Amino acid sequence: MSDLKILHNPRCSKSRQTLQILYDKGLEPHIIEYLKTPISAPDLQLIIKQLGFSSPRQLMRKGEDAYKQQNLADLTLTEDSLIKAMLDTPKLIERPIVLCNGQAAIGRPPESILDIL
Repeated sequence: MSDLKILHNPRCSKSRQTLQILYDKGLEPHIIEYLKTPISAPDLQLIIKQLGFSSPRQLMRKGEDAYKQQNLADLTLTEDSLIKAMLDTPKLIERPIVLCNGQAAIGRPPESILDIL
């Protein structure tokens, strides 16, 4: 499974639990620490599509201070504006995200990623 990837934040317990599920299944994902290695706008758009989301806002951590400070709840913001906000402030991106076989799943709860493996 060479295309198995996880967008990971080692400080997040759900992210660590999701990674452990992959290891327990004998899988070795490519780990992308997205806070250190930013992802591109096209990659983020593809992830949103693979998740089946109709809006980038569905991938955002709405409880983050940055979400409130940047007024990202404003429904008049364009999709490009929301994507730019996530690229500029990656902690706004929900985590962890597992990518496998052209599909994506958010590890909340961590077991939810099993559906795409």
